[in-house]
Amino acid sequence: MINLGFFKGLPTEYIIRYRSGRVVRSGAGLAFYYLQHNTQIVAVPTSSADGNFVFNEVTQNFQAVTIQGQFTYRIADPQTAAALLNFTMEPRRRTYIADDPQRLPQRIANVIQMQTRQLVQSRSLEDAIRDSQTIAAQVQNAIVTQGLLASLGVELLNVYFLAAKPAPEMSKALEAPYRESLLRRADEATYARRAAAVEEERKIKQSELNTEVSLEEQRQQLIDLQAANALREAQSRGAAFETEDAFRAAALQRELELFKALEPRLVLALGLRDLGQNAEKIGNLNITPDILSALLQSQEK
Repeated sequence: MINLGFFKGLPTEYIIRYRSGRVVRSGAGLAFYYLQHNTQIVAVPTSSADGNFVFNEVTQNFQAVTIQGQFTYRIADPQTAAALLNFTMEPRRRTYIADDPQRLPQRIANVIQMQTRQLVQSRSLEDAIRDSQTIAAQVQNAIVTQGLLASLGVELLNVYFLAAKPAPEMSKALEAPYRESLLRRADEATYARRAAAVEEERKIKQSELNTEVSLEEQRQQLIDLQAANALREAQSRGAAFETEDAFRAAALQRELELFKALEPRLVLALGLRDLGQNAEKIGNLNITPDILSALLQSQEK
């Protein structure tokens, strides 16, 4: 059975080679042959990695808030990390023989939670929700400044709070004022739209009324003009009739003056002649001897 093996580390792995419990070689991305029976290989990943967390904390006004987020880290001091956690790898299958590498994100999350708790407990529920990103930045700054992860050989690169949510019933209570505000604004918009419609309708009716008034005024002016014209026409006709009557009266007067100079019998004869000439326009006319005698006698007198 061959007892010789070959191991090739990745550039993002810090390799520590142990032989019979002693470090014989260490460095990034090492490649070497080894004796399987007395060699242990520790591979510490140095690339950045992400971790998730969900915290349930209590605010200053004793309200529960759930904070969900993500952080990015990398192992900056592989030897310190290897001294605290077991990164021993089974070289043929390239798997860790312990679960310590999977526990590292949880340890980092615990440190983040402790810093988050201090900041959340100093704020009200509303402030904690509103300032969630500010709190995340303050948590990262505190951890880096105080070197809280230096003992793990870890460097914290970023901390993000993806959500900060209160309890469901409290969330509804917080949403109620804004929801009512939106509903009130919607009602105001509806009322404004209705008021605008009413105003436009009033303007239309006012315009129609003004048009009707204008038409009635024009009609009244037309009636007044027609009446004035009719009056002037009547006055003109009356003056013409008076002039014609005057002419007729004058002509008749002159004609009568001519008859006055004639003998009465001659005048009677002329009258009878005119009656005869217009006989066809007269229906029935009976002149008895008595009537004729009476006319002659009146003429003689």
